[in-house]
Amino acid sequence: MRDLFFELADHAFGQLAGSEVLLANFSGEATDFIRLNHAQVRQPMSVRQGELSLALIEGRRRNQASFGLTGVAAADLERTGLVLRELRRELSSLPEDPYLLYCTDAAHSERIERGTLPSPEQAIDDVVGAAAGTDLVGILASGPMMRGFASSLGARHWHQVEAFLFDWSLHHSSDKAVKCAWSGSRWDRAELSRRIEAARGQLEHLAQPARSIAPGEYRAYLSPAALDELLWMLNWGGVSAKAQQTKQSCIQRLVDGEASLAPQVQLTEDTARGLAPAFDEVGFTKPAQVPLVRDGRHAGSLVSPRTGAEYGLAANGAGEDESMRAVALAGGTLAEEEALAALDTGIYIGNLHYLNFSDRASGRVTGMTRFATFWVEGGRIAAPLAVMRWDDSLYRLLGSELEALTDAPHWILNSGTYGQRSVETSRVPGALLRRMTFTL
Repeated sequence: MRDLFFELADHAFGQLAGSEVLLANFSGEATDFIRLNHAQVRQPMSVRQGELSLALIEGRRRNQASFGLTGVAAADLERTGLVLRELRRELSSLPEDPYLLYCTDAAHSERIERGTLPSPEQAIDDVVGAAAGTDLVGILASGPMMRGFASSLGARHWHQVEAFLFDWSLHHSSDKAVKCAWSGSRWDRAELSRRIEAARGQLEHLAQPARSIAPGEYRAYLSPAALDELLWMLNWGGVSAKAQQTKQSCIQRLVDGEASLAPQVQLTEDTARGLAPAFDEVGFTKPAQVPLVRDGRHAGSLVSPRTGAEYGLAANGAGEDESMRAVALAGGTLAEEEALAALDTGIYIGNLHYLNFSDRASGRVTGMTRFATFWVEGGRIAAPLAVMRWDDSLYRLLGSELEALTDAPHWILNSGTYGQRSVETSRVPGALLRRMTFTL
C-alpha cells in the first residue's frame, strides 16, 4: 500500500497548475477479524482497505475529498485524476480561510514496526482452547494499520504498525459478565491463558446473589480499564487549546490555576510509545511527548495548526479535534496485586459505561458501573454489586480523593472499528480512591 499511495500522490502532483498546492493523506489496514460466541467461532473475515484524501489549496482557499481505493493502480490513478479535477472546478467558489495553515517543509519520515501476530488458525486454536467450557463472547482484530502523508511541496511520511486487540466477555447469566481486553504487538499464548483464567476467577464470584447498597460515598478502586474510560472523558475537549482559549475545557479551573489534581497525576500525550502517526493531516510532525499535567497542575495543551494561527500559539502536531491519540498516565507506588488489600472495604470497579458530563464546567462526570463490579470486605471480594449510577468530579477522582495509583500501567488499544480500526492507545494504571459518590 505504501508504494501505491506514493504513486497516486506523485500522479496527482504532476497535474497541478500555477500556484496550486496539494496535500494527500492515506489510511489503510489489512485486518483479520474473528467473532466468537460460546467460545466458538461465529464469523471469520478479512478486511483489506485503503482511503485516499486529497486537499487542493490555492491562496487561502481549500477543497478536500476522500475516496476508497481498489488496490488496482490503473483504476485508482484514473479516480485520483477525476477527483483532482472536481476539486479544482469547485475551488474558486469557496470562501477564503483566514486560519489556513499547512506544513511547507519537505520533511521525510518512515516508521515501520513489525509485530508477532497470530495467524487466524493459531488465534482460533489458542482462544477456543483457553476458553473451553465458558460462554466467551468477543472479537479479535489483528493486522497492520497504515497512515501516510505527502505534499506537492516535497513532504513524504509513512507510518505502519502491527497490533492485535482481543476484546471479550465471559458471561455467567443475564447481564452478569466479566469484561476484558488484551492488546499488543506480540501474541503470547501463555499470557492469553493467564488473562482468561483470571476472568474465570472473577466469574465465580458472579454466581453469588448480587448485593445492593445505598447511595452515598464509598471507598473505591478503579481498574485500569475503568480509569481509561474516565480519562477519555477528560480528553473530550479537556486538553484542547481551542477549548481552553474559549473557556470551554472540562478542566478549565485547572488551566486557570484555580484548582489542582493530586500531585501524583502526570498526564502526557506520548506519541513515541503509541500507535498513532507522528504527523498530522497537514504535514506537521508531532513531538515525542507533550506534557499536559505535571504534579497535578496544568502543564500544556494540544494545539492544532488552525488554533495556533488563530490565537498565536505554537502548534504541536495536534489534529483538528485537539485530542490525545496516545494517552499516558504515569503509574504510582501501589502494587496492582495489593489493590484489594489496600481497598480493604469498598467497591472494586472493573468497568465504567455510558459516561457523560453532568456539569462540564465543573468537570462533573456521570456514568454506570456494569461488568465485574464487586463489594469488597477485608481485602476480599464478598459479593457482586448490582448496577449503580455514579456522579463525581474529575477534581475529586483525580484530585482530592485519589489515594494511590498502581505501579504498572496497562497498555490499552481503542476498540473502535467504525470505518477503520483505531490507532488510539492508552497507558493507564488503576486508581485507589478514598471516596467516590454513587447516586442510584
